[in-house]
Amino acid sequence: MTTQANPTDTFTTKSGKVLTFTFFAHSTMAIDFDGRRIYTDPVAGFLGDPAALPKADAMLIGHHHYDHFEAEAVEALRGADCRILCDVTTASMLPEGWAVALHPGDSDSVVGAEVVTLPAYNTSEGHTDFHPQSRGDIGFVVDFDGVRVYIAGDGEPTDEMMALRDIDIAFLPVNQPYTMTEQQASAVLHAIRPRVFYPYHYGQVDHRTDLALLSRLVSDIEGLEVRIRPME
Repeated sequence: MTTQANPTDTFTTKSGKVLTFTFFAHSTMAIDFDGRRIYTDPVAGFLGDPAALPKADAMLIGHHHYDHFEAEAVEALRGADCRILCDVTTASMLPEGWAVALHPGDSDSVVGAEVVTLPAYNTSEGHTDFHPQSRGDIGFVVDFDGVRVYIAGDGEPTDEMMALRDIDIAFLPVNQPYTMTEQQASAVLHAIRPRVFYPYHYGQVDHRTDLALLSRLVSDIEGLEVRIRPME
C-alpha cells in the first residue's frame, strides 16, 4: 500500500533477491525481503491505518518512546508468526511472549536475515538524559543476503557505531536536541562509509535539520549517495 507520500526504494542482493524499503515517517518503515515484511518502529500516526497494511512477519523496535513505538500499532500489524526484536524496556510493555528482548551486542535473526544490535545513546553533555546508555536502547545491523543495513536508533555517535565497517545502507537520526547534529552525522559517515545514507528523525522539532548542510559535509565521501525521503 504505497502512495506518493510513502515512496519506495528497491535494492538487489548478491543472489538476486529483492529488498524494498517503504518510507512512512520518522523511523517508521516497512522492509520487504524475499517475500516477507518487516516494520521498524511502528507508530499508527505515521502509518495511517495500520490494520489496512500488510501484516508483519517481523518488527524491529529500538526503544519505547512514543514516536518510535506504539503497542496498538504493533497489535494491528502483528502477523500470526510475527517475530519482534526489541530492547528490554519495549519488551516489558508488550504482552508476554510477543517479543524477544535484546541487549546491545546481542544477535538474532528475522525473515532469513542476520541481526546484530548496537547500543544507541546520547554522549553530549546535557543530552544524556534523552537516551541514557544505562537504559539499553538499541540500533540494528541487519544482513539481507549480503546487503548490510544499519538502523541506528536514537542517539549520538558512540564507539561501537564509529567502529562499524562494511555497511551498505545507513539510517542515522539527525535532529536537535535529541539526536545527532549535522556535524556528528558527517563524522559517522566519514568513519563507516556506507554506499547509501538516509537521514531520518530530522524534523518534528523547533530546530529543523539543515539537510543541505549535511549533504555538503559528506560530499567528499567517495561513492556515497545521500537519499532524502519523507522521514521527518
